[in-house]
Amino acid sequence: CDITTGCLGSSQGFAGIGSFLSCSAVLSVVGNLLVLTMAFRRSSRLKPPELLSVNLAVTDLGTAVTMYPLAIASAWSHHWLGGNASCIYYGLAGFFFGIASIMNLTVMAIVRFVVSLNLHSPKEKISWKKVKILCLWTWLYALIWALFPILGWGRYGPEPFGLSCSLAWGQMKHEGFSFVISLFSMNLLMPSIIIIFCYFGIAIRLYFTYKKSPTNKHVPNIIKLHRRLLIIAVLISAGFLGCWAPYGLVSLWSILNDSSKIPPEVSLLPCMFAKSSTVYNPLIYYFFSQSFKREVKQLSWLCRGSNPCRVTDSVNDNNIYMVSANIKHLAGIFWDLHLCHSKERSSYLLYCSHLHFVK
Repeated sequence: CDITTGCLGSSQGFAGIGSFLSCSAVLSVVGNLLVLTMAFRRSSRLKPPELLSVNLAVTDLGTAVTMYPLAIASAWSHHWLGGNASCIYYGLAGFFFGIASIMNLTVMAIVRFVVSLNLHSPKEKISWKKVKILCLWTWLYALIWALFPILGWGRYGPEPFGLSCSLAWGQMKHEGFSFVISLFSMNLLMPSIIIIFCYFGIAIRLYFTYKKSPTNKHVPNIIKLHRRLLIIAVLISAGFLGCWAPYGLVSLWSILNDSSKIPPEVSLLPCMFAKSSTVYNPLIYYFFSQSFKREVKQLSWLCRGSNPCRVTDSVNDNNIYMVSANIKHLAGIFWDLHLCHSKERSSYLLYCSHLHFVK
């Protein structure tokens, strides 16, 4: 088979792929639009690091809008539509948004780690300017890598099952091997190590902060808040890496071995699993963020009776993002704790008593 013919023998296989991609497209578009809608509704209260989560939703939505329609139409047509031109477009779009997503996740992990190191200071350590620069960097970095195969370093081509296009892994054993090694090193191995290190560091930081905290009800609530945020961040990162890891392993195997020995059905499953990565983030937000679930239910077209449709702004309910709902407020509390247990305790005792941190 080639790019103009499907490689899955039965019509049931094409129908299954078409149905799966159709469901994934609907869930991805609706879910990520909800995330962006919630961000727009609370735009006046967004904190700088939260822009990274908005940026991640944009990458997932971009993947769904630019790639799913062509893949769905090809699946229901039982062959790839558009020839080589659409194949290059599809491969470039998938590579571009994929790199943007994993770089965005890496930057998010670093930012959360930096925020966790500065909880004792009431000053905002991550400014809007810095976050905007980081978001712009993720897009430029992804664009550069996506253009490399167009410029001759690497190449795009059809997947073995004939209904999708990506990097032509089997054709880069010799002429594009340096591209493959650089790609896996800089865009999979290094980001994975950074993400694991940052979230492990945050977990250790929260553990020791909890151990050092006085016996009161305020600090444990803050620890619980950051723990929920940490769980959401880890699930999102693990979901993306978990979805793409099987595809990466199969692609790497096809380079190191004879790619023709891989049955189309075997190469199909990791590819479909990777495509579903755009669906999970809104579901994670919905099930693990109380405020996001509540705000989704409070949309104007979901409101019932006389209940007002409003955006919550409680520090005790984490929002959909990877930082706390009010970093300055929480940082101020930690700063107060620090002063309460410092050498200036005698001069600060009255204020601490007012905050109920000491008896």
